[in-house]
Amino acid sequence: MSSSFFIKTNKKSQFVKKGDNSAVTKRKPKGDGDSGAKGKVRAKRTNSKYNEEISSDSEIESPVANKKRHSNEETEYEETPQEKKLRLAKLYLEQLKEEEEKKAEDDSFETDLIAGRLQEEVLEQKGKLQRLIAKDLIPPDASEIRILRGHKLPITSLVITPDDKCIFSAAKDCSIIKWDVESGKKLHTIHGGRKGTEDRHVGHTAHILCMAISSDGKYLATGDMNKLIMIWEAETCTHLYKFTGHKGPVSGLSFRKGTHDLYSASHDRSVKVWNVDENAYVETLFGHQDAITGLDSLSRERCVTAGGRDRTVRVWKIAEESQLVFHGHEGSIDCIQLINEEHMITGADDGSVSLWSVNKKKPLSTVKQAHGCHGDAELVQPHWIASVAALQNSDTVASGSHNSQVQLWKCGQNYRGLELLFSVPVSGFVNSLKFSSSGQFLVAGVGQEHRLGRWWRLKEARNGIYIIPLKRKPNQEDAGMNE
Repeated sequence: MSSSFFIKTNKKSQFVKKGDNSAVTKRKPKGDGDSGAKGKVRAKRTNSKYNEEISSDSEIESPVANKKRHSNEETEYEETPQEKKLRLAKLYLEQLKEEEEKKAEDDSFETDLIAGRLQEEVLEQKGKLQRLIAKDLIPPDASEIRILRGHKLPITSLVITPDDKCIFSAAKDCSIIKWDVESGKKLHTIHGGRKGTEDRHVGHTAHILCMAISSDGKYLATGDMNKLIMIWEAETCTHLYKFTGHKGPVSGLSFRKGTHDLYSASHDRSVKVWNVDENAYVETLFGHQDAITGLDSLSRERCVTAGGRDRTVRVWKIAEESQLVFHGHEGSIDCIQLINEEHMITGADDGSVSLWSVNKKKPLSTVKQAHGCHGDAELVQPHWIASVAALQNSDTVASGSHNSQVQLWKCGQNYRGLELLFSVPVSGFVNSLKFSSSGQFLVAGVGQEHRLGRWWRLKEARNGIYIIPLKRKPNQEDAGMNE
């Protein structure tokens, strides 16, 4: 037994003797840690050809890297609140700067747009805004003009709602019709009543001469030969109030822009001011020497009137309780319209159309016999100007008579001069003209007779409403679409 034991041990010792140095190093780590560490280094050196980079990163430099990492974490952790606020503020400012740089083009465009709008508003308030539109207009084809028929007697007045979607028309048959512009269909009809039924009929029982709509489209006002002013809810055509006080036919109505203050003019030679919200009368203004035939107003607390046979145009300053008087026409001034706060256009039965400034007592420009003449060689007389209209804050105006033409005019620079653009064929007395707010179309109210009387009757004419498109030159339309 013992001999076999020794034999085994001898074999082991022989195995050890035959082993190489590397085997010896593997047996010794149990006794000496330093020698083991040296052995590891030696082993790595032998394999340095293959894993030199790995050994250097993981074994030698890792303690130093760890120390640096710990020191960085400690410095970040030790950041004071003030330093943090400063850092965040800088970061926020950098982000804002980047955003501003990205939006630089858009912002510059918007700034220019806003500046342009503000400049337009200032010019509009001063009455000096004149958008140059006339040069781009071209005559429409006859097939493009739409005609709406519904009134039995001549149309005397009409208005377009601020959104350009509806038209209200009034006529000598005492009725009011609300039309849809796009389809041309009737939306509502307020029928007229017979004379003597005023007490039980809701509506007019005499010829309607004028009408107006508030700038927000809420109220509609109508005036008739019976000295009455009626207020309607425009949306539903519901009757609201009846204003009495004038001693003659009501010939002109206008709401002050941006308010529900109503100005009315009458053949009794007076101008009255009403507050529709309060259903109240405010005051009466006197000055004209003959029946007032037309009235208009914009956003200022003032209105302008045409004085008929007294041949004057008057600007009424309501707050100052004063008036300015202008002379220029040789005949009865039958219609008037403001172009902007400082300029207006008038038409008279002497056939002339005039442009005015509120700062000058005489017309800036007058076109005589604007619609030609009629009659025998011995009794030649000009066609009366029955209506005028202006596209607000632009250089485009229109006039109507009974020579089967609606004429569009271009105002010169600073409204000095009138140049005929083109004529649109319309058969009958053009008793009312209105431009749409967008400037896309012109509406004419036409009848067989003049709105203020029965001096002539054109049997070939038909009572109706003409919707005339205002066409632009093709390149202008394309440019507008591209914009």
